[in-house]
Amino acid sequence: MSTSPLFNNYLQKLTGANSCHQTQIIQTLWSGYGKIARYKLQGVEIDSVVVKEIKLQKANQHPRGWNTNVGHERKVKSYEVETHWYKEWSEQCNEQCRIPKLLGSYTEDGKQWLVLEDLIVEFPERKVDLCPEQAKVCLKWLANFHAQFLGKHPQDLWPIGTYWHLQTRQEEWERMQASELKEKARAIDNRLNQCQYKTILHGDAKVANFCFSKLGDRVAAVDFQYTGAGCGMKDMAYFLGSCLSSDECFRFESELLDNYFQQLKKALINSSTSTQLECLESEWRALYSFAIADFTRFLLGWMPSHQKVNEYHLSITNNVLAHI
Repeated sequence: MSTSPLFNNYLQKLTGANSCHQTQIIQTLWSGYGKIARYKLQGVEIDSVVVKEIKLQKANQHPRGWNTNVGHERKVKSYEVETHWYKEWSEQCNEQCRIPKLLGSYTEDGKQWLVLEDLIVEFPERKVDLCPEQAKVCLKWLANFHAQFLGKHPQDLWPIGTYWHLQTRQEEWERMQASELKEKARAIDNRLNQCQYKTILHGDAKVANFCFSKLGDRVAAVDFQYTGAGCGMKDMAYFLGSCLSSDECFRFESELLDNYFQQLKKALINSSTSTQLECLESEWRALYSFAIADFTRFLLGWMPSHQKVNEYHLSITNNVLAHI
């Protein structure tokens, strides 16, 4: 598994290792923009690190054929945001919203490497589907993350968090078939963007971006390319849709929303926002359905046959349209 000799030299100097080599490609990056790999280190206490290797040139491997300049610019910007997130923001995360520590970054000839703490020992498990109790572990992370960054201005992050918001997905909106949702997309987007209480969103809070402890009682999150400002319900709606079926969303929506807000209140109880918790909860609960409708709008333009365009998401969306 070959890599850049200059990067290897950088990694050895960064970590103090006698030698290093790539042992595993954990995953390739979306649309052919690089890879995430594990590197073994020799001669130091740190056994291994995870390296995100990013190719900043335009790629042509998008699985849905969205190889446009707009998409490329958004992707490059996302890696700039993620680098800034790790350098300037990530240290504000605590054990209740655990993330990998940034060890260093390196750039060479249109490539960039982020060297990150390897979470494999502490958080070795990855999951695809979750039961409600497992989902609550991730909701605790989200609630604490949102609490930690409530009211923070997203300096050098995305002004609007998430990868699907309307401003950044005009091509997908144009491809939507004529519908009431297409006509009211701007109104839905405005309701979300104009909320009083904003936090910093993870922006891609799907179950695949959470790493679980062996016992499943703790998680850490990865992938901060679309971190930016917004209503916490955007992360919440996206997360639940990523790990629960349509039937499960109908059955457990109320229980899981209650759990999220219980965790959020607990995290904010000693903060300056504690006197406003009822107002925050009232506003965000009302916006949960708008977040569902907003993401459904993106899917119907990007991939109408997607499994997340299901009865639950369509039912919630139709209810929003009937009252806006």
